[in-house]
Amino acid sequence: MSESELLPRKRCEELMMAAQAAAYRHGVKDVEILLTATDESLTRFANNAIHQNVSERGITLSVRTAIDKRTARASTNKLDRDGISSAVDEAVALTRACEPLPDLPPMYESQVAADGSRWSQASAECTPSERARGVADAIRVAESNGQTAAGIYATGENVEALLNSSGLFRYYYDTLTNFSITAMAGDSSGWAKATSSRHDEISPIALAERATKKAALSREPRELPPGEYTVVLEPSAVLDLVGQIFGDFSATALDDQRSFLNGRLGEKLFGENITIYDDADFPLQTGAPFDGEGVPRQVLTLVKRGVAEQVAWSRESANRAGVDPTGHGYPLPNEVGEAPVNIVIAGGKSSLGDLIASTKNGILVTRFWYIREVEPHAKVMTGMTRDGTFLIRDGEIGAGLRNFRFNQSVVDMLRNVECLSASGRATGEEAFDMVVPAMKVHNFRFTEVTKF
Repeated sequence: MSESELLPRKRCEELMMAAQAAAYRHGVKDVEILLTATDESLTRFANNAIHQNVSERGITLSVRTAIDKRTARASTNKLDRDGISSAVDEAVALTRACEPLPDLPPMYESQVAADGSRWSQASAECTPSERARGVADAIRVAESNGQTAAGIYATGENVEALLNSSGLFRYYYDTLTNFSITAMAGDSSGWAKATSSRHDEISPIALAERATKKAALSREPRELPPGEYTVVLEPSAVLDLVGQIFGDFSATALDDQRSFLNGRLGEKLFGENITIYDDADFPLQTGAPFDGEGVPRQVLTLVKRGVAEQVAWSRESANRAGVDPTGHGYPLPNEVGEAPVNIVIAGGKSSLGDLIASTKNGILVTRFWYIREVEPHAKVMTGMTRDGTFLIRDGEIGAGLRNFRFNQSVVDMLRNVECLSASGRATGEEAFDMVVPAMKVHNFRFTEVTKF
């Protein structure tokens, strides 16, 4: 299948021509259109029963005009002639009112192909009845363990197309399935979540079994005092915490002196066992192979054996520095610039079980939540453990523990990694999906203990 029925290529071209015609009536020749189409459905459950089923389908057209180094953008979901003309009128008026941007590049031109898809028919066509059956299977697992389950089961399809007056045309479409479950057992809880472009790769039963097992094991949680501990972080915990640093791997962030990498590129900041890539073509990744201006995404080596090596460049930041863009820019205009969004952290050869078995005294963390930055230069973060925090004794999972608040530098954490599992696709609640390993880390700093 070379295109999505949700937003076919021909329809994209028709919308582009309508926007160009409206811009030409203003005497504006430089026009860019970003089209995003979504068809998403979600089944929500709580207290072991489905209580909501919702669907949303729509197309948004975002038009950017450029005049004499000025640029602005306006959006609409009204796609008839009048709706598109009104959006163009607004974009042109805003553009003329803007201050010039000295480094604003012209509309991007390229003959290099960068289209793609990660599309599954089963995901795109999943019905409410199919999701209900999956939820019912998960609820039966919870009920058989005397627990209460809540969560979501979402499926959908997305299309992203980018066209401009320089003749560029980019087109990407994908599907996504998302199942998340929290199992509650009185004074304890467990959590599991998975996402995939393929509906058949998600098992609600397996995820429910994982969540209910965590809830059962963490009943009657014990209290440990705050302090520095060796921790084994499951992939979701790694993702949500390490995911807080990647906005700093940005040329614009460096220019603005707001990156922890300022003055430190080329230095060994992390452990020898830490290597991090940005790779949109990695098999377990999702997302378009081009950025917000249509530039093909390049593979970046952000960190190699602990050394911070590369950052992302948009066309605007690359213009300022006289270098080539890397294909990581956000749609113009914006204040952020660019960021890597297809993170792959190289793993080891161990399993999560191996990491636990190698730990004499430590703590197993399922996930973190409510993560906030405390100190930007050292990337000190604070947050809480949640839904499965366990004591590790002599290589085995022991009692459940009351949750902790942590205050931890991510830079120090990545310097203190003792061992990594093999990497896999992971998902959480505080950062975007990535390919990451589980990590065993020493001297992880917990500062408070909760009463739950």
